[in-house]
Amino acid sequence: MSGVSVDTELIGAKLVEQELVGPESIGLVTDPDALRAAGADRSGWPGARPPRGVVFARDAAEVSAVLAWAHDTRTPIVPRGAGSGLAAAATGVEGAVVLDLSRLNRILEIDADEQLARVEPGVITADLDRAAATHGLMYAPDPGSVGISTLGGNIATNAGGLRGAKYGVTRDHVLALDVVLADGTLIHVGRDTIKGVTGYDLVGLFTGSEGTLGVVVGATLRLLPRPVRTATASAFFPGIEEAARAVTEITRSPARPAVLEILDGATLAAIDALEGTDLSARGGALLLAQTDGFGAAEELEVVTQAITPLASHIETATDAASAERLLFARRRALPALEALGRPLIEDIAVPRTRLADAVAAIGRIAAEEDVRIFVFGHAGDGNLHPIIVTAPASPDAPIPPAAQRAADRIFALALALGGTITAEHGVGRLKREWARRELGTDVQALQERLRAAFDPHGILNPGSSI
Repeated sequence: MSGVSVDTELIGAKLVEQELVGPESIGLVTDPDALRAAGADRSGWPGARPPRGVVFARDAAEVSAVLAWAHDTRTPIVPRGAGSGLAAAATGVEGAVVLDLSRLNRILEIDADEQLARVEPGVITADLDRAAATHGLMYAPDPGSVGISTLGGNIATNAGGLRGAKYGVTRDHVLALDVVLADGTLIHVGRDTIKGVTGYDLVGLFTGSEGTLGVVVGATLRLLPRPVRTATASAFFPGIEEAARAVTEITRSPARPAVLEILDGATLAAIDALEGTDLSARGGALLLAQTDGFGAAEELEVVTQAITPLASHIETATDAASAERLLFARRRALPALEALGRPLIEDIAVPRTRLADAVAAIGRIAAEEDVRIFVFGHAGDGNLHPIIVTAPASPDAPIPPAAQRAADRIFALALALGGTITAEHGVGRLKREWARRELGTDVQALQERLRAAFDPHGILNPGSSI
C-alpha cells in the first residue's frame, strides 16, 4: 500500500497484540482518494460522507479482529463490497470505518455432485456463474449488476434479478453462511443439505439484513443444472398498460417463464438514442419473455398464445445469439437513462394483477409533478423500477422537490396497491422512513429489538435498513 497512510494508533494495540491485523500490512487507510471512493455508492445519495477510514480485510480473521476492536471502542462499521448498491446501504457515515470485503474474493469450492458452491463475499456474481457453467451448472440469481456486484452484497440486500420470475431471489439460493458478529465472534449458520429445519432460520435472517446483524465472510450457495434449452420472445404493444395486462394473461396460463421483463416506450426511446436502435418505432412498450428447460419452445408457445390478442408484434428465438439480441434492450435500459441525466432508481413491487394499475398511476404522477419517469422492471414477480430522471447534477446536490414528491407518491402507491416500497434493492438509508410506514409500529419495534440483540452497541451500519 505505498502512498497510503496507516493510522496505527486508531487501529489500536489490541489488533497488533492478536497479530491478526498488523499495522504495516493492513491498518486503517486514510488516503483522501480512498475515503472519497468508499464514501459513495451507485445510489447517489446526497447524505453520503467520507468515512473516518477504510480497512481492506483479507480474510475472516481480520474481519473478526476489526469488529472486536470496533465493538470495544464503539466505532461504527459500514460493511462494503463493490459499492454497486442503489439504496445507500454501504455509503460512508461521518466517524465510521468502512470495512471493505472486496479482497475476500475466492471461489473456495464447487461441488458438482451436491450442486453447491462455497465462496467468499467479494466474489463477483457473474464470475461464480461462469465457474459453475464449466460443471454444467448455474448460479440462478441474475441482478442487473451481475457483472460488477459481489455475492456478499447480493446476500446483504437479498438481490433479485432477471431470472427471479422462476428462480426467486438470493435468499432462495443461500444454504449456509459464515458470519462475524458485532463483537468479533465468528459463527456458522445453516447447512450443506438442501433440507434442514433445526433451530430458527438464521440464514434467512442474515440474508437481506444489509450488514446490520453481522458481516458475512463466507457462503454456501445452491447451484442448479444449467438449462439445456432456452426460448425467447420479444413482444411489442401499443402502450405500457397493454403490456402490463399481458403479464396477467401469462400468469393465468400454465407457463412459468424464467425471465419476464417489461419496458415502457420512453425507455425504448432512450435506448434508441444511446444505441441507434429503432425499438420505439415498433411499439409503445416491450415485453421480453424467456422460457428454459427441455420444453422451452413448447412453453414459449403457451406464452405467445396468451399475449397475442394484446400484442402488435412478436418475435421469437431459440438460439443463444438471437436470444441475446432480443434481451439486449433490457440490459441497456439503465445505461440509456443514465445518459439522459441524473436517475433516481426506485424499486417497488405490487401484486402482478395490479401491474396495469400501477403503471397507469405512475404515468399520472409524472404528468402531475411534471417530471420524467421511465418504467421498466421484472414483471414476472411484480417488480417495477420507476426511474425518475432529473437534470444532471453533482452527486451531493439535493434531489429536486418535484422529483422527491413523485418518489414519495410512488412509494405510497405501492403500499396502496398491496405492494412494497422495495423488492430487491433494500432499504438502506434512502427508504428508512417509508420502511417504517410499511412495517407498522409493532413490527418496527420487533425488528429494532432483534437488531439490538445482535448488535447491542449499534455499531453495524448505523442509519441503514430500519
